[in-house]
Amino acid sequence: MRDFRTLKVWEKAHALALEIYRTTGAFPKQELYALTSQVQRAAVSIPTNIAEGCGKDSRLEIKRFFQIAMGSASELEYLLLLVHDLSYLPGNDYRNLHDKLVEVRKMLNAYIQRLKASR
Repeated sequence: MRDFRTLKVWEKAHALALEIYRTTGAFPKQELYALTSQVQRAAVSIPTNIAEGCGKDSRLEIKRFFQIAMGSASELEYLLLLVHDLSYLPGNDYRNLHDKLVEVRKMLNAYIQRLKASR
């Protein structure tokens, strides 16, 4: 069991989730219970699953939760593209959030690969 707050990947994912919340506040009000909520839930799922994985005892369980976090990152990647294409998210904001998401995904992938290799 690890303290998730010591992981750089959790720190970056948490910062991304905070930024997503700030950014989605400007989305159209009619999207509050649709896309806004879905984007926020996908963003929060990433650091949440990292934290949950750190609370597990086995490497296999930790890896599973990190893989779930990776799935949420993929979901968020598509949702960001969608809200950008719908003109809810300006190009600069999209690129900034996408770049941060790519960084989190790379870090998650590296962590998952290390867990696989340490059998």
